[in-house]
Amino acid sequence: MDTAAYRSDLAELLRTRSLETGSFTLASGKAANFYIDARRTTMSGSGLRLIGPLGLSLIREAGWSPTFVGGLTLGADPVAYAVSLASLESPPSVDAFTVRKEAKHHGAKRQIEGCFAAGSPVVIIEDVVTTGQSALKAVEVVSDAGGVILGILALVDREEGGRQAIEDRGHQLRCMVTLTDLGLPQDLRRDQSRA
Repeated sequence: MDTAAYRSDLAELLRTRSLETGSFTLASGKAANFYIDARRTTMSGSGLRLIGPLGLSLIREAGWSPTFVGGLTLGADPVAYAVSLASLESPPSVDAFTVRKEAKHHGAKRQIEGCFAAGSPVVIIEDVVTTGQSALKAVEVVSDAGGVILGILALVDREEGGRQAIEDRGHQLRCMVTLTDLGLPQDLRRDQSRA
């Protein structure tokens, strides 16, 4: 697989489908001049076609051999499903799970849904890394449930400190694209809280 071509095509798709400029408050609470609505890419056929093979390739390049992939719903879900599907074309297969923001209060009362078993090696999936806190929350939930964390795979790194926060907690991060890859002008990249 031509990883560079997949990255380039994915960056172009994110630029055209997911990148918005304006005034936004991110999930982290930070103010921003731009927003990456990754779902517009991750929930499209064109995006899934690129994300699955690229994500699987990055997982394997890192030397990770997960049984399961998944992360916090909703952002991680389509990325995990795409990686799982791609693994059928390039075994060994990997199944997906999703982490609820909180455990259900009915039924089996699970916080982790789908394919997951304690003691299994997993890769945590994230759509957009800003501060790294969402990925680390998923790490905490999955670790508490007995998952063995191999690393974290993200669709986009906003390059705003999330990588450092994740690495400071002892986890490796692999990203499909970075903000630099998206070619966002520097005036939009400046920290709005200092504007």
